[in-house]
Amino acid sequence: MKPVTKKRTCAVLIDIAFSGIINAAAENLLRKKVKNEAFLTLVSPTLLTWGMEYGQLKYSGQTIGYKLMGLRLESEDGAPLTSGQILKRIAHREFASSISYMRDRKNFSKDEGRSLAQDRFAGTIVTTKST
Repeated sequence: MKPVTKKRTCAVLIDIAFSGIINAAAENLLRKKVKNEAFLTLVSPTLLTWGMEYGQLKYSGQTIGYKLMGLRLESEDGAPLTSGQILKRIAHREFASSISYMRDRKNFSKDEGRSLAQDRFAGTIVTTKST
């Protein structure tokens, strides 16, 4: 596995743990107000996780996991990340990237893991500099 890919994997695991903690706290608060189990189980955690990722990437180009692993998400052209890029990246990763990986397994990480399927789709790249 490439060094950047290893860092990205660790960053995702950190983000999942952080998101799980926030979702558990939010569920306890929402359970008193929302009685719909489907919403509490499916919709709320998804919206909260995606919202946290979007906010962190829009604000600093880093999630908590990316920051701890010394990674940053940037536009391929060096411009600031746009809302569209972030949303396209999240949506592609959640809904289509598995198909992309299965179809193109040999070439999914040609550039040391800096650009995976969701990054190519959104025009972003992961760099190894932290702030």
